[in-house]
Amino acid sequence: MTNKEKVAYIRGLAEGLELDESKKEVKVINAIVDLLDDMAASVSDMQDSFDDMADQLDAVDEDLGSLEEDFYEDEEEDDEDDDGDCYYEVTCPNCHETICLSEDIIEDGQMECPNCGETLEFDIDEDECGCDCDCGCEDCDHE
Repeated sequence: MTNKEKVAYIRGLAEGLELDESKKEVKVINAIVDLLDDMAASVSDMQDSFDDMADQLDAVDEDLGSLEEDFYEDEEEDDEDDDGDCYYEVTCPNCHETICLSEDIIEDGQMECPNCGETLEFDIDEDECGCDCDCGCEDCDHE
């Protein structure tokens, strides 16, 4: 039942009471019912305007999405190749969820797991090159 229908129902109830129109109390009740009727009409008009505006906003959003796809498509592919960011997968020992982290977060040394809140600590030893020769270089050719 809409607000307008509810006000019409209340108006019918008030008229069904067959009250004396000359009494002050009846005039107040009629004024309240008239005010409710006006407010219901205003709310209905605003809802219609809101629905129209929401439809227009959805259309603009779709158009903007199409433009973004056309305009940024090539740049996004280039950015992915030129990023140079290293990403690491870390498994939380508490909740066993795998989290993808950037090198910056790893270098901070610790963070809270976004799933369970457990503090995760990272210890990166930058002196070792990973080639088992203990030379301490970044790009080692030793075998």
